Amino acid sequence: EVLPHFKSISGIEWEFKLNSMVQMDSSKSGFVGSQVELRCQFVNSNPPVKISQVTWQKLVNGTKQNVAIANPALGVSVLSPFKERVRFKNPAVRQRTPSLEDTTIVFNKLKLSDESTYICEYTTFPAGNRENMVNLTVYARPMIQMSLSTPSVVAGTKDLKMTVATCVSANGKPPSVITWETDLNGESNTQEIRNPDGTVTVRSDYLVVPSREIHQQLLTCVSTYNDEQYTDSVTLNIQYEPEVIIEGFDGNWYLNRENVQLTCLADANPPISLFQWRYLNGTMPSTAELGDDVLIFKGPVTYDIAGTYICDASNSIGTGSASVEVIVTGVFTLPTRL
Repeated sequence: EVLPHFKSISGIEWEFKLNSMVQMDSSKSGFVGSQVELRCQFVNSNPPVKISQVTWQKLVNGTKQNVAIANPALGVSVLSPFKERVRFKNPAVRQRTPSLEDTTIVFNKLKLSDESTYICEYTTFPAGNRENMVNLTVYARPMIQMSLSTPSVVAGTKDLKMTVATCVSANGKPPSVITWETDLNGESNTQEIRNPDGTVTVRSDYLVVPSREIHQQLLTCVSTYNDEQYTDSVTLNIQYEPEVIIEGFDGNWYLNRENVQLTCLADANPPISLFQWRYLNGTMPSTAELGDDVLIFKGPVTYDIAGTYICDASNSIGTGSASVEVIVTGVFTLPTRL
């Protein structure tokens, strides 16, 4: 006889359970590929009832699908598609005179499709059927990958933000939460893609204005899955045209001074492929010797080397230039002390 549900005056719903003889966990969980036990134990009465059969079932769209059956006369049967992955834990269940009080089953190599509600049903005499259920949740650890959007990004002249790095947490269940750790003044754009198998792929792009100042800056992706954190970092490779200065003229090039030279210093990525020197006051002085980034003046200083010198430094991105005006004085000048 099945007793009905009823509600008390306080509004709390109670249920008389004829199935309290079947003890199970209310919920269990495991990761894809792992093993999980679904406990089912029968607490017999006094005097004891006779167990005729135990049937494990999976609820699929409201209908019951048999998983495993233990019968004292017919033995143990595990049905497709569970045959290779499900077994009764207690060896006594599989004996000639089986003990069916503990019919815990073990799932191996969990699949996402195993997530469901499972019913453990005892057929007894004379008490009839007794059952209970457990909710099985299957998790999937994501694959974490971080990468630069391209091996290198070219700095632009406009303040346009562009994607410089991408962090992907693929095929996770539940989905990961992606955050970024960096000193850069950028922003992230995150989206979730729901996969047909129930997993979620989270993709987060980091956008920033590419510039010389952020070259070789560190960018770290933090992916949080359940209570686990995964971090990965990349170093930005920003390509930019040369920024050039000329060193060597100290304002004290006087007549007959020896060993003077100008050096072209360029900050560039990729490195400088070509240095070129120009003299704006006519033909390059005969005492000037060109040596890539260095312009060496041989012999003593004369008035002939006075004038404006320009260094052009080029890489594959562009060309940067700097100039210096060389003034030749008649006498040595003591440096001014601050």
